Amino acid sequence: MRKRILILTLAAAGLVAATCYAVQQQQPKEIPGMTASPDNPVWKWVQHERNRPQPQVIQPGKPSDEDHVGQPPSDAIALFDGKDLSNWESIKGGEAGWKVVDGCMEVAKGTGDIRSKQGFGDCQLHLEFREPTPPVGMDQSRGNSGVFLQGLYEVQVLDCYGNKTYPDGQTAAVYGQYPPLVNACLPPGQWQTYDIIFHRPRFEKNGNLVRPARITVLQNGVLVQDDVVLTGPTGHHIRPPYTAGPDKLPLALQDHGAPVRYRNIWMRELPEN
Repeated sequence: MRKRILILTLAAAGLVAATCYAVQQQQPKEIPGMTASPDNPVWKWVQHERNRPQPQVIQPGKPSDEDHVGQPPSDAIALFDGKDLSNWESIKGGEAGWKVVDGCMEVAKGTGDIRSKQGFGDCQLHLEFREPTPPVGMDQSRGNSGVFLQGLYEVQVLDCYGNKTYPDGQTAAVYGQYPPLVNACLPPGQWQTYDIIFHRPRFEKNGNLVRPARITVLQNGVLVQDDVVLTGPTGHHIRPPYTAGPDKLPLALQDHGAPVRYRNIWMRELPEN
């Protein structure tokens, strides 16, 4: 009996040792730039752990076409439904002065920039824009507008179909910092899409910058900004430094005088870490 118990004990110990070895083998080695922390899910969970929380189930939505507006994902915040500007306000204060025409939001020259009433931090933004046709002007005067994440970091909107301008100010540029990887513009009068992933800057309590902002942009389904690191807020002939502020700030759209139209604007808030 003692011999049998000893055999079973040794077998159990061997199984535990083998399991521990397997778990150790599943954990990644420390990688430069990747912190080995219990808060990092790569280290927190054993590979293929079936008790790991399941991802939330959502409806992915439907894409738009030239004649029909798509639907946002079920977990997105719709910022414009084609009916009114109730989710927007003037950056000067008061109601947004832009027009709603044919289910679209249109820049009304001279009314100023508008911003969402809700603030956002890390996020996924989708919007669609259409440049005026026939085109008017050239260079920066042709269909100019802009999308400002947190009201500070601009992804340029411009008609650059056959229209040259300075590269860090053309369509899909992070204004004044990064030209797009390619010019993926469609002709004016056609609907174009921006899908933007934005990670806000992080600051210490004393206001020191811990991590700068980053942006990824797809224009018309084409990668044009690949997780670029921003030097700070964007600007014209200026490079402002980072300044600590609220974690969540409104999205802003620019009135640069051209009757650019927007539709199907939605935002997904991303987990922050």
